[in-house]
Amino acid sequence: MRTIDVSQLEPHRARGAEEHVSRFPCFGGSCTVIVADGDPLADAAGAAAQARERLLEWHERFSRFRPDSELSQLNADRRATVPVTPLMRRVVEAAVRAAQDTRGLVDPTLSEEIEQAGYASHFDGDGIALGQALALAPARRPARGRDDLAATWRQISVDRVAGTVTRPPGLRLDPGGIAKGVFADELVTRLATLAAVVIDCGGDLRLGGSRPIARPVPVESPFDDAVLHTYELADGGVATSGIGRRSWLHDGLPAHHLLDPATGRPAFTGLVQVTALAPTASEAEALSKAALLSGPEAAPGWLRHGGVLVFDDGSHAVV
Repeated sequence: MRTIDVSQLEPHRARGAEEHVSRFPCFGGSCTVIVADGDPLADAAGAAAQARERLLEWHERFSRFRPDSELSQLNADRRATVPVTPLMRRVVEAAVRAAQDTRGLVDPTLSEEIEQAGYASHFDGDGIALGQALALAPARRPARGRDDLAATWRQISVDRVAGTVTRPPGLRLDPGGIAKGVFADELVTRLATLAAVVIDCGGDLRLGGSRPIARPVPVESPFDDAVLHTYELADGGVATSGIGRRSWLHDGLPAHHLLDPATGRPAFTGLVQVTALAPTASEAEALSKAALLSGPEAAPGWLRHGGVLVFDDGSHAVV
């Protein structure tokens, strides 16, 4: 999904409110913060700056690539029950809920498998083209959640009152894109009294505010950046999952970050990108990933709020 075109919005006045826009590198891509408020006493510019600071901070706190991050410390803790910060609790809770709602297709316990697939450090963009990855890919097949006994995400629980996460020691969590969705939702909730708020966490988008306005949200093709469809959205979440921007060769085979939980290997299902709409960014993230992993036949069933499917022959469908 292409981010909102900031060049078309700045300067912009929505019902008398000037918008403050910040765009910056974060989460291995680009983030955008847009904040507006018609109340002259409100500090919309300050709110945009603080949102930027929070996203940069959370990028470090929740990185699986930093040994001193909160996520890494949780994964390394030998206790079964670990006290966590409120935001970490919400991220883990959202990741477990996504696994439950998608019958294990969105599995937050594949940290070891993603490293074995060659994604053990920050992706620097030195990958392979989507066409090359598809030409070398194995036969297409839908992904599956792991069998109950192997579904380790079922062993994770969160205690909201105590502020703890419980899981077997040694079980490593990797919430992936779900965390970005939670961050977008969190900031829009914090800034809900402002007139209009847009938080784009590297493709996980949440729109809201007390007087939101409709904005164009274009969905790009992963093959040539052509715009496949443009939504007009004022409130809610949008997320795109795909293999077009982040594929590489590992041991001579094409690989990417979207794994089949049943095999632990990169999934090639016949879909290369899915955009999903939902009330929140975290739900949109879970739905887009579940749709892509489930393959072309089952994917439309996951897009209950709408979305766009892109097939590996370059065609697409708007649901």
